[in-house]
Amino acid sequence: MSEVRQSAGAPVSGPSMPPEAGPLHGASSSSVAPEPIRAPAHFLANVLAVAYKEASALRRDKAFLAAVMVQPIVFVLLFAYALSYKPANVPWAVLDRSQTAASRRLVEAIESTGYFKPPRPVTSYAEGRGLLQRGAAVAFVVIPPEFRRDFERQARPRVQMLLDGTDPVTAARVGGVISAVGTSFTIGADTAGRVPPQQQAQLRQRFFFNPTLRDREFFLSVLAGILLTNVCMSVTSLSMVGERENGTYEHMLASPTTSVELVLGKLLPYVVISYAVLFVALILPGVGFGLWPRGSLLALLVVTLPFVLASLSIGALVSTLASTSAQAVFISVFFLLPSFVLSGSMIPYQLMPPGIREIGYLLPLRWYQIAQRRLIERGGGLVEVAVPILALSVFFMVILLLIRWRLKPRLA
Repeated sequence: MSEVRQSAGAPVSGPSMPPEAGPLHGASSSSVAPEPIRAPAHFLANVLAVAYKEASALRRDKAFLAAVMVQPIVFVLLFAYALSYKPANVPWAVLDRSQTAASRRLVEAIESTGYFKPPRPVTSYAEGRGLLQRGAAVAFVVIPPEFRRDFERQARPRVQMLLDGTDPVTAARVGGVISAVGTSFTIGADTAGRVPPQQQAQLRQRFFFNPTLRDREFFLSVLAGILLTNVCMSVTSLSMVGERENGTYEHMLASPTTSVELVLGKLLPYVVISYAVLFVALILPGVGFGLWPRGSLLALLVVTLPFVLASLSIGALVSTLASTSAQAVFISVFFLLPSFVLSGSMIPYQLMPPGIREIGYLLPLRWYQIAQRRLIERGGGLVEVAVPILALSVFFMVILLLIRWRLKPRLA
């Protein structure tokens, strides 16, 4: 009987269980499973599932939706009525059809004012117009063949000046400087040192893209970029942190999704919201101030997608770096403020000192505002914004790789 009790209290002998059969046996809790390679359909299904969960949460966030709708109105009023800036370091082009010492002296006199970069010589009128179209020059000066002869005949030489009116303040300042140089320029003077009026050069100016030089067009043309930067970076910087603070972060990582699927799924609803913001940012200036896009609307929609994804990815990267919501807000400020200041949306980046000016190219808003001005004000198309599209796409892919590296995969 004692033997029976002893056998009942002892573990039943039998074949030993292999170590890998136990769910946690032989593996530490810190080991991670490599992310599986998904089929396209499975990948899309996971992304849409995460997007649906995120959209359901956003639908209940009335404060966020109200802020998204109110911000465009506030910024339109601010840019249309409150902001105004003055414009140096100006790029310009010269078509010297005279090729005389007098014409070269005029070019040197303009450059010596300190407002301009060394002039870019062109060989045709169309080439100079092309530089204006691409934003590579703010002013285009055309010196006629009879420039020297008009001086010798004591006639008033006529020099044509074409200006890019996209930035009205810069265009007016540049036009005023060049006109002042032309008025005081002469190849000779009388014995008293006075310049005969008939020997003063007369310049005729024309402003392209913004003939009336209204400040509001400079600011309102990039309204969508500023709004989208604010929305994308501010909201997504709290996404992962919110999951961590709500206690659902580990559950999210343990779900059958990869880190890339999680990130893309969380970003997808904000892409839809961003296009709604873009629509409002185009309608309000158009209806209120007559500023409608002059270029390709399709190109604007295309370039908006990589910009939105790049901006959202920065916010998602911030959320992987921060542990609390306060840290996420604090870190996101370091991206928001430089984006607004260094991108050229508020202040022309051509006026920034060397070194600082180049930092702006590391920010998505710099490329997007370049694309917006080319499409909305200059009437460009897909060709004109091909470089910004490529730069924003590369930027998004790099940030996505950083997020994948920072975001821990689910536990094994």
